[in-house]
Amino acid sequence: MYCGVDEAWCRSMATTYEKETGVKVDMIRMSAGETYARIRAEKDNPHGDIWWGGTGDPHLQAADDGLTEAYVSPKRAQLRDWAQKQATIAHDRTVGIYMGALGFGYNKDELARRKLTAPACWSDLIKPEFKGEIQMADPNASGTAWTVLATIIQLMGEENAFTYLKALHANVNEYPKTGAAPALSIGQGETLIGIAFQHDIINVARSGKPAQVVSPCEGTGYEIGSMSLIKGAPHPEEAKKFYEWALTPAAQKLAAAAGSFQIPSNPETPVPPESPDLSKVKLIAYDFATYGSKATRNRILARWAEQVKNAPR
Repeated sequence: MYCGVDEAWCRSMATTYEKETGVKVDMIRMSAGETYARIRAEKDNPHGDIWWGGTGDPHLQAADDGLTEAYVSPKRAQLRDWAQKQATIAHDRTVGIYMGALGFGYNKDELARRKLTAPACWSDLIKPEFKGEIQMADPNASGTAWTVLATIIQLMGEENAFTYLKALHANVNEYPKTGAAPALSIGQGETLIGIAFQHDIINVARSGKPAQVVSPCEGTGYEIGSMSLIKGAPHPEEAKKFYEWALTPAAQKLAAAAGSFQIPSNPETPVPPESPDLSKVKLIAYDFATYGSKATRNRILARWAEQVKNAPR
């Protein structure tokens, strides 16, 4: 299993399935972009059987590439609409397993110490007082950061978005590989502001760290974390059994116990009370078909690398 969520949740899924079925699960935890790259590199000799978790856009890109198998679960009709729509867009090559809203957070103690006004909008993140104070993952490796790029482009239009991203780059201190890293860095006092999924920031705050989550005033994108069967997998039947189990409420309840607070795709699974109230978040009409395409990904990432990441600060 190639796993794209938090390490604790990945381990819980693997060990619980092993205990319940006796099937040995070899789990490798990677960011969504890294997993997509690995599956693409292994396409002539697949090593993995199932890709579970991680932002949905790279799953859609893998489907677009023909790297994953079409499969319709008997449980699909029971899932939330957004999970089923993910499958429809991918021509049955992936399915939604959870939903999470993008946002950013800040270290409350450090912000107060510096007597700075708390950021409330995407536009606040390019203010000069935040120079060198923001962390965002690298979209080449991180599905979270790819969602950031896609969200900003959909909010502002591509040309204005790249003007914004260049200004944001001047304030970024690091582009780590994993999408949850900026949230952890907020709690550890390593960065003042981190761009991440809101549930990751909530988990840091829940651990007693001074992290405050923000839903950007202009609106924000969201992920549909997904699951895909790898084409040509060495153990396809075992992968399908895991796939079916992963859609059950019993399996999806493991998320909250592991400190992950996304909205589960099976409506019979209790929504964790710590989860963001999405009715209070201004979500954009995220275009999964466009930003889940290989061509769009390649073009936008190449432009970001050339015009943003490699630009001087």
